[in-house]
Amino acid sequence: MTESAQPRPAETFAEAEDALLSRWPETRLEPSLDRIQAFTELLGDPQRAFKVVHLTGTNGKTSTSRMVDTLLRALELRTGRFTSPHVEKMSERISIDGEPLDDEAFVRAFNDVAPYTHLVDAEQDHPLSFFETVVGMAYAAFADAPVDVAVVEVGMGGSWDATNVVEADVAVVLPVAVDHAQYLGPDAVSIAAEKAGIIKPGSTAVLAAQTPEVAAVLVERAREVGADLVLEGVDFGVLSRVPGVGGQMVSLQGLRARYDDVFLPLHGAHQAQNAAVALAAVEALTGDAPLDEDLVRAAFGEVTSPGRLEVIRRSPTIVLDAAHNPAGAEATAAALADSFSFSPLVGVVAVMGDKDHEGLLAAFEPHLAHVVVTQSSTPRAMRAEALGEAAVQVFGQDRVTVVPRLADAIDRAAALAETGQSFGESVGSGAVLVTGSVVTVGEARAMLRPAAPRGTPRARLVTGGTGDEALRRLGRETDDPDGDDAATGAEDDA
Repeated sequence: MTESAQPRPAETFAEAEDALLSRWPETRLEPSLDRIQAFTELLGDPQRAFKVVHLTGTNGKTSTSRMVDTLLRALELRTGRFTSPHVEKMSERISIDGEPLDDEAFVRAFNDVAPYTHLVDAEQDHPLSFFETVVGMAYAAFADAPVDVAVVEVGMGGSWDATNVVEADVAVVLPVAVDHAQYLGPDAVSIAAEKAGIIKPGSTAVLAAQTPEVAAVLVERAREVGADLVLEGVDFGVLSRVPGVGGQMVSLQGLRARYDDVFLPLHGAHQAQNAAVALAAVEALTGDAPLDEDLVRAAFGEVTSPGRLEVIRRSPTIVLDAAHNPAGAEATAAALADSFSFSPLVGVVAVMGDKDHEGLLAAFEPHLAHVVVTQSSTPRAMRAEALGEAAVQVFGQDRVTVVPRLADAIDRAAALAETGQSFGESVGSGAVLVTGSVVTVGEARAMLRPAAPRGTPRARLVTGGTGDEALRRLGRETDDPDGDDAATGAEDDA
């Protein structure tokens, strides 16, 4: 490969974004950790400067990452969080202390690593991808902050995902189902073998409930590398949950104690499960003592997860959910039935062309009175007309409307939901569900969400205990900013 020119520093967010997007896209894969390892080595291996909670699984990674982050910040630990994909803006992928990098910080993070990208490009058979470059940016920004703990969500898979240059202290595997089959394997067992690659020697593996076949793969990996193992349903779990206004009240069994009367402002049994996994991950990281109950309640009460059963508008109610595969759609449908009483519920669905759209539509069919199929602006989007043909096979001709522009589709669905009479329903009880992909939800969210007033103060967590105490529980002292050293990546559309 011919050596590329020395990149010019970016001056604006748009310039940094354009430079990143000019690299190999996340959908173009060459499974290898060679490039990201060469990149992080040139950066001084920043991923070794902090503790790591690493998360994989088919659905729920971002919500669980946000819960882990919030709990750690409640312990007065400084956190970095890497998640993907972003909902509205690229800088959402890299957060420090619970807040995405602002434009200036994002540009600075890009410029810090940009001089090294061309060196890797010149030495490797393939150039650094967009995802690999953003991973390097995140790890460098976390080390520079410095953070105490990084909460890192896998882009896709595990073993050869670019995030997997870390040696995680805690490896979390959320429920595994079939997605990205063309890259990861045709069945859940094959996919589990790929995701198991984040479990490393000396780590603690926190496993959400899995099918027996998937669990066997993950347990075997933990045993092979000598990782400690904790299992949902055995070592931790959800003891009870009661849906309520704005979320649910849960009782959680952690690794160290039971935590009752915890309000979680998210909907669905799957989010209660995510909360139990997050709690276990934080307990596994911080030591043998139970967490303060009031701290746990305060932290979970602060959790948000944009685009995950998020009520974004009223009159009629519009709900956004980034379900993009059958397993995610089934969880969303169950949560809607569990937590809401919308009638009629009208769907707005736009999917990526490489997804199991038939399975997703089938999961939603019993719950939607009507579906308006559309498409997002990305070239990866399935064309609305083709999705409409598939939807007719699932819903029938009379329950499908094709509206190619997303904004128009939402307007059409809102009109249907408001009248209700077309479905024999009462006026005023209807709602719209916008779903099918993160891109769809992100574009809808940008259209629909109210602008925050200028000067809105940032919420501050109620904490229990001191930062020094939490750092000691991590085996680190406050005057040790570097701490102990305990793939290519294409994002899940989750």
